[in-house]
Amino acid sequence: MQLSTLARHTLSRGATPAATYALLARLGHKPVPCAQAVCLALDIPLPDITRRLDECHDALLANPRPNTEADTGEVLEALGVFDVPATLTPTQHTVIALLTTAVNAHGNLRPGHHHGLQRWFTTGNLTTAYLSLATTNPLPRTDDPTLYWTTLTTAGELLTTTPNPDPRLTYALTHCRTQATRT
Repeated sequence: MQLSTLARHTLSRGATPAATYALLARLGHKPVPCAQAVCLALDIPLPDITRRLDECHDALLANPRPNTEADTGEVLEALGVFDVPATLTPTQHTVIALLTTAVNAHGNLRPGHHHGLQRWFTTGNLTTAYLSLATTNPLPRTDDPTLYWTTLTTAGELLTTTPNPDPRLTYALTHCRTQATRT
């Protein structure tokens, strides 16, 4: 049986991508083919798979330790290796561009926050990305607070035009508008 077929079957039975990776690795398969199989089973495009695995190969997959398959699977999942890319609308692409502008205007976003944003962009979870930025204050000496808040305001206005917008967007958008008038 091909690894990707086994991975697809395991996922269809309710296993997480991390647990699926661990199962394949425990069966004696090498780490890279196991991770590739899980990604293929999730219908992640091959160029994305290659890029994602190249980014973590040396740290996680090059020299596997015995009995660490579950841990490796969980780290791969936490890094976003198994994130399924969403099909984005033109409006969503615009929102991502605006949020990226806001991130750049922030000037001092923590690496973990930046990583989370990238994962939300990939998976199309733009409301969560927006809400996380709306609660993050830029530092006035290292960034552009005016650009930050006005860009977030524009992104929030776009997000509220989507079908069934999250009710939390209204409060966050009001907050961003208020901050934009203060800078």
